[in-house]
Amino acid sequence: MYKATAPPPPPGPTGDGGDPDSGGPGPDDRHSRAKGDGSAPEDRHARAKGDQGEADQGEGGQARERTAVAPADPFRTRRLEVPGIGGGVAGRRSRARGDRGRVVGATRPSGPVTRLHLTGTVLAAAPHQVARGRSGPGLRIAREDLRQSVLEGREGNLVLFLVDASGSMGARSRMAAVKGAVLSLLLDAYQRRDKVGLVTFRGADAELALPPTWSVEAAAARLTALPTGGRTPLAAGLLRAHETLRVERVRDPERRPLLVVVTDGRATGARGGDHLAEARRAAALLAADGTAAVVVDCESGPVRLGLAGALGTALGAQTLRLEELAAESLAATVRSVREAA
Repeated sequence: MYKATAPPPPPGPTGDGGDPDSGGPGPDDRHSRAKGDGSAPEDRHARAKGDQGEADQGEGGQARERTAVAPADPFRTRRLEVPGIGGGVAGRRSRARGDRGRVVGATRPSGPVTRLHLTGTVLAAAPHQVARGRSGPGLRIAREDLRQSVLEGREGNLVLFLVDASGSMGARSRMAAVKGAVLSLLLDAYQRRDKVGLVTFRGADAELALPPTWSVEAAAARLTALPTGGRTPLAAGLLRAHETLRVERVRDPERRPLLVVVTDGRATGARGGDHLAEARRAAALLAADGTAAVVVDCESGPVRLGLAGALGTALGAQTLRLEELAAESLAATVRSVREAA
């Protein structure tokens, strides 16, 4: 360690002579500057290292929050569906049985017949014509022969978006693409008469940024203003989504949920914890409830860890890469399969 001292001030009547009343620099000021300029090499290295990491880290060693980026242009997305057949309110997303749609079969009515299935009724009555004493034209129909038409259409769902806003998603071009994809899915949800909700996770916790609502505009505004940065509390995000869906099942039991997880699959947090294992356990809770889910893999670059795919497996969910969301991509895949066949 060494310490540089300032040279003595030259005499003079002006401010250059160091008179405090003159407004010029005094001996103490010059001494401070000289001390800063002559600091030890270790100190200079530490300052340089701190300046280099300042853009990436903030207090507590976490990634510094980045300002929100605007979403990329929206595009027409492929239809994401809840598996199976529901019975919710009319919409345009998942298959459902109800009082609208096309006729797909016949069934015994549990009450008054509201839409007669003629073919099913004739087939049910035909074997009993001799026993009923039929001897001429016409068909003898009994009440137990009547069949109700089964209609299948589409229902609206609750689409809950779980969006990773952590530092690993913070590249401007990457986050713009992610926001553009989620915005596209929001517009698709509006067209299909879905309720939507938004959960985000970053830093130390997850947040219900928008409770389930009909307002796609509000969801789009929250998404556009979403900043990025910090660690990746994936487990906290999954648990917050689980709790949100639990409450919604009580409020609206007929509306089946669809969870759309937008992430690269990474999970980070305080040192010493197995954060990926915690995320898998949280995913298992959602899978045990039978929650339909889709994982949108946002991982990019030549080296891919496949963590989003592993998350999809734990959720029992379909995993799509970000670029596979577009309807044009689906059409190209279908065409290639047909050509191969």
